[in-house]
Amino acid sequence: MSTDTPASAPAESAAERYLAVQRSDEFAGLRRALRGFVFPMTVAFFLWYALYVILSAYARDFMGTKLFGSNINVALVFGLLQFVSTFLIAWLYSRYADRKIDPVADRIRAEIGEVTREHGPRG
Repeated sequence: MSTDTPASAPAESAAERYLAVQRSDEFAGLRRALRGFVFPMTVAFFLWYALYVILSAYARDFMGTKLFGSNINVALVFGLLQFVSTFLIAWLYSRYADRKIDPVADRIRAEIGEVTREHGPRG
């Protein structure tokens, strides 16, 4: 009876491979790129939203200022701009992800997929 590892056994398990990828510089860069967009954009949006809420609560005269006709005031415009800024952030993130995040994630995914195919689904 031999104690050698069979030739068909993987050099490392899938779990070990995933941990190695998680510790890699490439994955750390991916996380840094994601956080570099998400955290500042979240703070900016929160401040913009907080400004809207605070002005609505404490600057009623300013928010009630008529801009166009009899029904369009600053509060309505700011409220609609909340939706515009949400869609703008989503669009900006999509562009950012296409350029900075997706290519790296695809490389990592392909690398893990190659290891999985070499060693089978249970690694």
